[in-house]
Amino acid sequence: MQRKEPEAASGWAPWKTGVVYQVYPRSFADTSGDGLGDLEGITRHLDHLAGSPDSLGVDAIWLSPINPSPGLDLGYDISDYASVDPQFGTEGDFDRLVAEAHRRGIKVILDLVVNHTSDAHAWFVASRSSRTGPYADRYLWSDPAGTDRAGGPVPPNNWVSFFGGSAWEWEPVRGQFYEHTFLAQQPDLNWRDPGTRADVKAMMRHWLARGVDGFRMDVFNAFLKDPQRRSNPIRRGRSAWTRQLHVHDKDQPDLPALLAELRAVVDEAPGRMTVGELFDGHASRAARLSAERHLVFDFELLQAGWSAAAIGRALDRREAAYGPDRWPTVVLSNHDQPRHVSRWGAGRDLDEIARASALLLLTMRGTPFLYYGEELGVPGVVIPNDVAIDPPARHSGPGFRWWNRDQARAPMPWTGEPGAGFTTGHPWLPLPPDWRTRNVAAQRADPSSVLAFYRALLALRRARPALHSGGLARVSTSTPGVLAFRRWTINDRALVVLNLGRRDLAAILRLEGPAGWRPALGTHGSNPPGIARNGRISLRALEGVVLVGTDVPPVR
Repeated sequence: MQRKEPEAASGWAPWKTGVVYQVYPRSFADTSGDGLGDLEGITRHLDHLAGSPDSLGVDAIWLSPINPSPGLDLGYDISDYASVDPQFGTEGDFDRLVAEAHRRGIKVILDLVVNHTSDAHAWFVASRSSRTGPYADRYLWSDPAGTDRAGGPVPPNNWVSFFGGSAWEWEPVRGQFYEHTFLAQQPDLNWRDPGTRADVKAMMRHWLARGVDGFRMDVFNAFLKDPQRRSNPIRRGRSAWTRQLHVHDKDQPDLPALLAELRAVVDEAPGRMTVGELFDGHASRAARLSAERHLVFDFELLQAGWSAAAIGRALDRREAAYGPDRWPTVVLSNHDQPRHVSRWGAGRDLDEIARASALLLLTMRGTPFLYYGEELGVPGVVIPNDVAIDPPARHSGPGFRWWNRDQARAPMPWTGEPGAGFTTGHPWLPLPPDWRTRNVAAQRADPSSVLAFYRALLALRRARPALHSGGLARVSTSTPGVLAFRRWTINDRALVVLNLGRRDLAAILRLEGPAGWRPALGTHGSNPPGIARNGRISLRALEGVVLVGTDVPPVR
């Protein structure tokens, strides 16, 4: 069967052909000296991202939550959707950030956390106090299923919290249980309540009117729950959460209709997008929920091991799920997961892992999402649970295992000076272990640095339609440890080859057709390896190369 050739991208659309950079505001840059990152710090460092000769060259930034919050889930428990948390700055600081980002061609994406609110939100304060009134049905309330032997109320079903324990919390004033997928202080909204839908859509329009270009929708496939409150089926698992099949507390049949409603708000003006966080799901589900200008994260690559076989299988699953007509994302790290250079880099050279993984991230089909510090090869930090700031980590124990997310949220190292250029005060989390040498200033001055490689690779990606909007097909090889795939549009062709193993090797690639290839960029210096006529290519350990067809014009 003949492959359908993708057209070259028309225009520079960040939702598809661009690159998004995730900023964790607490950890990016502090201008007040309190040790906590702020909006002004992000604004001052926008030239690192785009708009100057030595910028990375990204197209959009996604800001983790900046709304007021008690901080019990570090911003993912919002108490006021309409304003900026004073710990990050003022309303004016936010507006300046958006204006300065737009001046550099950077789109701004906000975190939309509307599966739940904080229990300090005015909506919940009103809802818990009375069964009548405009906010009575704003959350998921249920009567008890009965009483226990001590006369206490029994939860309405067996649903559990992702953070451990029952998903139901008793509210004595109202005399009912409320449901919470996460902490008890994060009550879930009732998305079948018309008032909820109307108020959230009004809030979205508020931020869009202030210049926001889209939203990252937190745990969006959990918005709707079974209206009959049926218990989940039981299965074998290692935790309370994995011992249930979550067929009634997420992924409900009417979810696509709700998503279309919310996406229509974003689509009221051109050039906007959303990306949904698929909560506890697989690539096939992510693909089905994606749409034009509305992406969905899948975490196949983030969860894969460091081997050509494992990453190849993940790539095959993604391509099978999305097919030629849907567009995936590419993500290797984020604020909830271990940094990939630490996850994959045990016993390996950190810089080599950083460059090889960058080649994966920025050449696979899909919209890449970089996590701040990836462009430096920043590793995770070691923080024991007993001194964790991450709330669930403090409760981790034999009955509840939790990876401490603090370890992926260390402050960004800008310089080798005290405070790493992040703060003049005491940083809220420990700095990365090698911040004195692994920082922006040091790497900007080094043409062989990880940062220099990211800049070159991003520039190549922008220049080559095959890399930013083309199709993808695996290239066969019998050499273990080698991953190869080609990208193409009608007028452009690229080939990516990586040796993910620990030894130098010579691989034979089974290339289709007589066309030749010339090296464009490699992970190991200015003379990347080429491919012989018989498909032979020699690669050092952890070396990767991007080649382009000899029949396409060079980049100028």
